[in-house]
Amino acid sequence: MTANSPFSQGSARLRDQGYVIIEDLVAPGLIEALNADFETHFAGTAFSQGSFSGAGTRRFAGLLKRSCHVAQLVEHDLILALADDLLGPWCDHFSLNLTQAIELAPGASQQVPHRDQDMWPCSGFVDRERGMEFLINVMWPLSAFTKDNGATLVWPGSHRRQDELLIAPEEAVIAEMALGSALVFLGSTLHAAGANRTALPRRGIIISYCLGWLKPYELPWLAYPPEVARQFPRSLARLAGYQVHRPNLGTFEGRCPSLLLEDAARPNGVIDALLPEQEALIAAWRQGADAPGGHPPMLTPHPNSGSASLGTERAGG
Repeated sequence: MTANSPFSQGSARLRDQGYVIIEDLVAPGLIEALNADFETHFAGTAFSQGSFSGAGTRRFAGLLKRSCHVAQLVEHDLILALADDLLGPWCDHFSLNLTQAIELAPGASQQVPHRDQDMWPCSGFVDRERGMEFLINVMWPLSAFTKDNGATLVWPGSHRRQDELLIAPEEAVIAEMALGSALVFLGSTLHAAGANRTALPRRGIIISYCLGWLKPYELPWLAYPPEVARQFPRSLARLAGYQVHRPNLGTFEGRCPSLLLEDAARPNGVIDALLPEQEALIAAWRQGADAPGGHPPMLTPHPNSGSASLGTERAGG
């Protein structure tokens, strides 16, 4: 990737500012098709309840089963590359966290500023100097986002100011966007939906990706049960939860849940899914255990990652 490539520029801005607006990412015709697919869903969805989502909003999820066009947003090459860049170092693989369509009705008030990663308490326990991210969000406008109709508010650099629960309103940026553009922002970035002061609804799609070992906002196996996920391309099904996260996390009957997508009879018996370094550690431990007069080396915590590594200490040594 060159320094001027969309990926390099997007990655650099995300790390520096906590957000990036990418213009003309998809054709407006795709957004028009999504609007047509979702029109009846918006009309049939009740207003949200609660102080966070906002009483003037309509929201519905499980978008991959509501429109065949959503997959083009979920699996957009540039978006997946950015997600892998920010999340990949902290997990075996990242997964879909949420697909949700949102409408701000005329008169909807501004949402409370928040950071999406706060839904996971563990995000507050990590040394922030490590630069660990738990989530990446992508907001796709279904109608043009403007200052007056409730465009998303983003606080630049707020991912580096996480001790500040709120930041002065005048420091926020209004993410005005045309159809086909996208706002990408970190789970650690302070943001909020704006107030809709127009006579028309403001609509958008939020698609987010999280570390594969986290519990997602939307339970994908309920949103997309096997009979639905079987219709997806395998790459999309993996993003939607049908992939074991090594080591052995998120299994069904001790195996990768992708087996539920096969038509053949389900096999019996557990199959491990381990990282290569874990396989090597176990092999080294067994080699020591099987040696004549040998004693298995002890497992000691790795000083950086907290994962287990094989040491050479012996009991009583």
